[in-house]
Amino acid sequence: MDDYRNEPNTFGWMVEIDPFDPEGRPQKRTALGRFGHEGVIFAPAVEGKPVVCYSGDDSQNEYIYKFVSAEPFHKATAGGWLLNTGVLYVAKFNADGTGEWLPLDITNSTFTAKAAAAGVSFASQADLLINTRTAADLMGATKMDRPEWGAVHPGTGEVYFTLTNNTSRTEAQIDAANPRANNATGHIIRWREDADKTTFKWDIFLMGGDVGTKTGTGDTAVTLTAENHFASPDGLLIDTRGVAWIQTDMSGTQQGSGPYGNNQMLAADPVTKQVKRFFVGPVDAEVTGVTLTPDLKTMFVNIQHPGDRSTPAAFTSNWPDGGSARPRSATVIVTKNDGGLIGS
Repeated sequence: MDDYRNEPNTFGWMVEIDPFDPEGRPQKRTALGRFGHEGVIFAPAVEGKPVVCYSGDDSQNEYIYKFVSAEPFHKATAGGWLLNTGVLYVAKFNADGTGEWLPLDITNSTFTAKAAAAGVSFASQADLLINTRTAADLMGATKMDRPEWGAVHPGTGEVYFTLTNNTSRTEAQIDAANPRANNATGHIIRWREDADKTTFKWDIFLMGGDVGTKTGTGDTAVTLTAENHFASPDGLLIDTRGVAWIQTDMSGTQQGSGPYGNNQMLAADPVTKQVKRFFVGPVDAEVTGVTLTPDLKTMFVNIQHPGDRSTPAAFTSNWPDGGSARPRSATVIVTKNDGGLIGS
């Protein structure tokens, strides 16, 4: 009880609670690995097929992961237990626009060969999962610019991930999927998995940055303007129509000064890449978390830590109460005056 050497190993797990069972015990989903999970993003469940979910490791030069359950999904009997067994993969983005999911599995011959070549051994799959980042290093996965939120397009099945920023990446470390050194403004990457589900095709959906920042080339290139430029994309949702909602999380002096102002939420068309600013958040606040009612007529958006550069003697924001009130996090409810669809 006095030995704290393993205390760090108790952090970094995905834990599931059932909001409809307040007396239920939280369940740690060990098979999803231990790292800086920003969250977990599920692909739509398909009857008779495995459950698939994705997670980003919210740190600079870390990885994107995918979990595939060992057991198939059946609506009549499905439960959280499906996340207890399966294979955890880590993403490798190749320079030619292809990619592959590399298994982190001590029974996989490729993994064991790479571990042996590096002189690293794992006592068990549990040992591997405790040291997920080390296992991903061994497999040669692609170090990303701080992967955070993801979203699966409900129609195409494409997966989108925000890469919030990475100011530690040097010129020598840039690659096709992370093409900027000192990437202070981030970007959004997307991929579509091949039929075998172990490989995929990827491209960069949008580059964050100041006015004039360009994504792509030729007729399909998109250039940011004063009406839609952004930095540090974080929160992400693709609604049932296919509209991509992008939320930003600038921090420190990047917010409120220079060209970017406050954090914001934007709407983007995945096909045309047209981007429009939806709203701007309060001073020194992160815009994070969004969902809509099934009829798409009511949106719920979280505003987190407004005035986060305040001091006890001087608040930089008094949102939402105004006046001289202490700033507080809150949820905003958005509807249209005509009762129509949000974003229409």
